[in-house]
Amino acid sequence: MALRKLVAGNWKMHGLSSDLGEIERIAAAARDHDSVDVALCLPATLIERAARSAPGLPVGGQDVHHAEKGAHTGCVSAAMLRDAGAILTIIGHSERREAQKESDEDVRAKAEAGLSAGLGVILCVGESLAVREAGAAVATVDRQLAASLPRDIGKSTDISIAYEPIWAIGTGKLPSAGDIGVMHSALRRRLITAYGERGKDIRILYGGSVKASNAAEIFAVEDVDGALVGGASLKSADFLPIVEAAASAGKQP
Repeated sequence: MALRKLVAGNWKMHGLSSDLGEIERIAAAARDHDSVDVALCLPATLIERAARSAPGLPVGGQDVHHAEKGAHTGCVSAAMLRDAGAILTIIGHSERREAQKESDEDVRAKAEAGLSAGLGVILCVGESLAVREAGAAVATVDRQLAASLPRDIGKSTDISIAYEPIWAIGTGKLPSAGDIGVMHSALRRRLITAYGERGKDIRILYGGSVKASNAAEIFAVEDVDGALVGGASLKSADFLPIVEAAASAGKQP
């Protein structure tokens, strides 16, 4: 049975108080598509205000520290995110893996911390163009996921995997539907290996230059259970057609 789709926006280092109107418009429109889960992962400075101005819209962070508290200047704990109004967080985005040198072990620890604190987790994996061109994309991403997954998810399935080919993020390039299908199928097998039958209930999102013009094609691929959307999530006019495409895909027999 197809899983309920999740469309999550990643605003990255964008968003000021002047953008709360866009968040409110997205929240209002999302209520018209109750067959799809819609969320926005925002800069930490906006989370509390967004949660107040758009009640009912799931708001998330873009990272979390693995420790509950302590001498970690500039970091944010899972409890702090929840206190600000977040209910989920992104973990292990390629921009953090590359720029902040986060390892698979770091990502695993953060995912475990988020789940332990009651946050939903979107765990990102993906390959570089060099790996893709070498024919090692599936094997590389499978190993990355295996090393990044929480050892134990308890009774929760509030974890999603986001496959983001690094070379597609923000470039307008896109893997073929066949390539996306092969990768998502491999990720599904890994989830079942890790968690048994419960691995079938974990959503696998696609991310990387998702926009209105290609969303329907992406959502039609088997085992694509939603999308993690970057630049196209900053404006309601760009983001809402993606939500609509997910809603339409969910109505297909």
